[in-house]
Amino acid sequence: MAKTATKTKEKETKKTKKSGKALVIVESPAKSKTIKKILGENYTIEASFGHIRDFPKNVLGFDVAKNFEPSFVIIPEKKKVVDKLNEIAQKCEKIYLASDPDREGEAIAWHVRQVLDVSDDKIQRIEFNEITPKAVKYAVENPREIDIDRVKAQQTRQILDRLVGYKISPVLWEKLRNNHLSAGRVQSVALRMICEREDEIEAFNPVEYWTISAELEKEKTSFEAELQKYKDKKIEIPDEKTANEIVEILNDKTTEFEVDKITKRETTRKPQPPFITSTLQREASSKLGYGVAKTMQIAQKLYEGIELGSDGAVGLITYMRTDSVRISDDAQASAKDFILKNYGEKYYPAVPNNYVKSDKKNVQDAHEAIRPSYPERTPQSLKSHLTNEQYKLYKLIWDRFMSSQMQNATIANTSIDIKASDYTFKAGTSSIVFDGFLTLYSEEDEDIKKSIPELKKGEKLNRKKINPKQHFTQPPPRYSEASLVKALEEHGIGRPSTYAPIITKIQTKGYVEKVEKALAPTILGRTVSKQLVEHFKNVMDYEFTAGMEAKLDDIAEKKAVWNKVLKDFYEPFVKIVSDAKQNMERINIESDVVCPNCGKKMVIRTSRFGSQFLGCSGYPECKTMMPLNSKQEDVSSEPEICEEKCEKCGSDMIYKVGPYGKYMECTNQECKNRKRKVVTTGVKCPKCEGEIIQRKSKYGKIFYGCNNYPNCDFVLWNQPTGDVCPECGSLLVKKELKKGTFIECSSKTCKYSKELENV
Repeated sequence: MAKTATKTKEKETKKTKKSGKALVIVESPAKSKTIKKILGENYTIEASFGHIRDFPKNVLGFDVAKNFEPSFVIIPEKKKVVDKLNEIAQKCEKIYLASDPDREGEAIAWHVRQVLDVSDDKIQRIEFNEITPKAVKYAVENPREIDIDRVKAQQTRQILDRLVGYKISPVLWEKLRNNHLSAGRVQSVALRMICEREDEIEAFNPVEYWTISAELEKEKTSFEAELQKYKDKKIEIPDEKTANEIVEILNDKTTEFEVDKITKRETTRKPQPPFITSTLQREASSKLGYGVAKTMQIAQKLYEGIELGSDGAVGLITYMRTDSVRISDDAQASAKDFILKNYGEKYYPAVPNNYVKSDKKNVQDAHEAIRPSYPERTPQSLKSHLTNEQYKLYKLIWDRFMSSQMQNATIANTSIDIKASDYTFKAGTSSIVFDGFLTLYSEEDEDIKKSIPELKKGEKLNRKKINPKQHFTQPPPRYSEASLVKALEEHGIGRPSTYAPIITKIQTKGYVEKVEKALAPTILGRTVSKQLVEHFKNVMDYEFTAGMEAKLDDIAEKKAVWNKVLKDFYEPFVKIVSDAKQNMERINIESDVVCPNCGKKMVIRTSRFGSQFLGCSGYPECKTMMPLNSKQEDVSSEPEICEEKCEKCGSDMIYKVGPYGKYMECTNQECKNRKRKVVTTGVKCPKCEGEIIQRKSKYGKIFYGCNNYPNCDFVLWNQPTGDVCPECGSLLVKKELKKGTFIECSSKTCKYSKELENV
């Protein structure tokens, strides 16, 4: 018995024995390899996979009566993650919480600490702005306590967003008869911006105006000059009649074109600062054509680490959610060394460039601008290890950072005034005296050098042609994703981490759609925005929303008390919600489409799956439905008769339009047989000899399946060509990719692929 008891005791001792290792908990598993390589075998790296706790579902999650005390529960999908973290934490001597270096990351670290069943003295917070050996090791050597003020600022944002969403959304459900609508403290303000821009565009009245240019010549070298003044005053040409009168004078044989004045001056162009989140998103949009969400996804991978062959996983850029243009002394020194070595002394300024402005408000200066973690790693040197998209974005970041540390460019500008009677034309030319940072990076796509011959004052020029041109003033453009980010930033609305989610949310909710890369509000979006602006003025106010962001900053900086900020918001807010419930009218969201069967307006409805469609406002008497994007001209009052007859009664079948497209319906009212319109591919099913037809999932995605379903479950996600693979005999399918159209094998194990042009 004694021997058995001793063995049991030894087993228990072994079970609780510490491993001697330290546990580092990060947000994303993608970082693990990079950090593991830096810290070595004495550290275990595990991921929380983002947030592990949240408010309970379907309730507010905080007690207003108890000073907004929040209640958090473990997210059901994260219970296994929490169990695993606890199991490993029990065996480790030290635990470092290494979530992202912002308020969201601070809150995640706090939540992880709450669920770990170990003593607090084992747990410490570390943060690093870049995943490099120096930064990560310094963080481990200099841990700190969790910053509870930053946590409270994040929780206050969470509570505010929850309040707005949970209190306003039900009002929209009831009054707009649509339980898939939602309101958001920041997203609704972004929607307002887009809707107001659309109102401006629709209200805009174009005004006609004309310009006149002269094609002039000296010694067989032609150039253009623009008419600017009449009798030394700025000229305006309102209509064709005025333009023709001026052209007649300028074309007169007695009218001479003479150089009146030549002004030469040199100007200095300064480089732009390194990227912050918003400027990266805007520049990636204009130069690379990337959407905001795509830019952030690529940047996230570059930050977390890319496999670089024998070097392993390496983090290539600093943290990509920042509104600070500050850079570290080490980064500045590395950039200096690179510039001096590769470009020479004249390309480095006498005093290093500094872009930090102490008077700029609402800047979270906790970390740096977005820059390469290793300035010496040029884009070209990494090209073979990066995808095309990663290479382009990394090059953009690297070029912008390196150019920001370079010398100014010097531009020589020449302005020429040319007299013709009482009219003054202007021509100009620019040339680079010293390219400076322009040797590496320019925001502008303009051609600086323009060909104009050498001119002298008093010199006569040959008139080749006078060109009048009609113009009309243009309305303001719709917001693109990039310009919306700029507008949000200028208004102080949102923060770097929120821009991408805001833009994604208003599109996925159906409030906004992309039209030629611009953001256009839908009928649903405009209706929702109108009701919100009318009944929730404060919440939708630009200054109010920006002011709330400033208060969140104050909480993080110990300048404000979090629950007082919430109390000040809550009391007037609940009154506004109560007033809206009483005063907002119940309305249908009407479209401009008329029901083809009864002539009433079609209204926007939402299916149980969340997809939107048009339904007749005469429902339930009229049950006509059609896709949301149906145009008035597509809706015919005369029913289209199908070629096939009803298989049940032999009567004619007619085409009708439902929320999922065209379907066929029997004209015999007693029969009422309905069937979907079959789009056949003409290809036989390889599984049962049936026919492959086009089908649509409940979420609207088109796929191809056997017409003998459910007896045959053969499906393809791409259209079959009817041919078979020359390598394995499976069906070939047509696949549309950004780089072209390809014919590929439908078998997952076969790699056969050819570009369509070569087939």
